[in-house]
Amino acid sequence: MEFVIVTGMSGAGKSATLKFLEDLDFFCVDNLPPLLIPKFAEVCFQPGSDITKVALGIDIRGGRLFGDLFATLDSLPYEYKILFLDARDNVLLKRYKETRRRHPLAPGAISEGIQKEREILSDIRQRATFILDTSHTLSRELKVQINNIFLEQAHFENITITIISFGFKNGIPTDADMIYDVRFIPNPFYKDELRPLTGNDEPVQEYVLSHAVAVTFLEKLKDMLDFTIPYFIKEDKNQLVVAIGCTGGKHRSVTLANKLHEHMKANDHNVVINHRDVNNPK
Repeated sequence: MEFVIVTGMSGAGKSATLKFLEDLDFFCVDNLPPLLIPKFAEVCFQPGSDITKVALGIDIRGGRLFGDLFATLDSLPYEYKILFLDARDNVLLKRYKETRRRHPLAPGAISEGIQKEREILSDIRQRATFILDTSHTLSRELKVQINNIFLEQAHFENITITIISFGFKNGIPTDADMIYDVRFIPNPFYKDELRPLTGNDEPVQEYVLSHAVAVTFLEKLKDMLDFTIPYFIKEDKNQLVVAIGCTGGKHRSVTLANKLHEHMKANDHNVVINHRDVNNPK
């Protein structure tokens, strides 16, 4: 029997996660009061039940939720896992504004509600089995991460590495932890046949990587991240944003971001890629 508690910050993707778990044959229930969890589990786990996988969505709508939750979970005679969905404050704020939703803890001040929620959830976040940061994660990417954990039983680390390609003329990503300037690499923009293409196209990739300086930089960047990521994990950092920038964000940065993404995936890291400016008309 697989028993999963799905919780986390409001707006971080809990509802979408429960839908993805349903696709994996989990019996999902959202916002079940903690005091009802033991009875619910008893019904699901009784002899003859055909339910083998259960996921419960729990969040701060339950009021005194987390005061009761720990005592309830600790009393269960079953093993359970906690999946915690998180996102950066500015991302959560943007999502609330886009959907025009009110935060359940502060109907009139979203940022205040986010801070209150972080304080309430701090204990359960520390006890989480899995932490997924969805700040830069598209819906399809979140589904892949859920499948990797619960379907393929792949190796999982509580850190999401986001690789961003960008153009300096459009501004530096404000949430980047590491920023690398690759404008020293010869620019495909000045090749007429390559200008309309991007770093997602093979001719551009071949041009960029035909220069020894690009290959050397990429190898040194891989080595540096391979060295530092285990230490970030040791320090419980759950989100690392690596930004690679060129002039317009279409050729050099996209090429190198793609190659770095391939390397991170090959090393079984939970990695997301975002080409911020590749379709920017500027």
